Amino acid sequence: MKQAFYGLILYVFLMIPPVVTLAESIMSIHMHMQMPLLLAAGMLMTPFFQKRFPGFFAKWNENGVPGIVLFMVIVSYWMLPRAMDEALTIPVVEIFKFISWPFLAGIPLRDSWNKITPRIQNVILIMNSLLFGAMAWVYIASPNQLCNNYAIVEQRALGWGFLIIALCIMLYYIQTLFIDEAEYE
Repeated sequence: MKQAFYGLILYVFLMIPPVVTLAESIMSIHMHMQMPLLLAAGMLMTPFFQKRFPGFFAKWNENGVPGIVLFMVIVSYWMLPRAMDEALTIPVVEIFKFISWPFLAGIPLRDSWNKITPRIQNVILIMNSLLFGAMAWVYIASPNQLCNNYAIVEQRALGWGFLIIALCIMLYYIQTLFIDEAEYE
């Protein structure tokens, strides 16, 4: 249960107003740091919720597919420039961000990952890599300011960050094709 406690501490830390202000002041930190840390907080809290509500997870996410679908929907929504913009200007959307990333993306992802087959895991990796690559293209190539609260230079930096993450995901996927994980268990 230490893990869940650490997840809760991380979650509370990320909600402290000065931390929120700092994280949201720079576009790359907002997207590539605050949101993944909220996801990680949810993943760390997953064992607590699995022990507290075992029937819910057994019934709702028996084979892992519903959790992965929910994870992908949440991630896809938060990739939209408008969603990031509204998180800064509309308090209800900001609250939704702090609920959706840990509880609707982090917990389902961790609960689902070991339940799905390696083939579906690879599909998820490829889909995320393609999504991040597409978002890199959108943020880098767009001549217009996509987010009203951030400058174009921050938008391009975010795009390059997306491109690097997409490449890293693809490199990870490619190395899994050549390495037998059974040798390391």
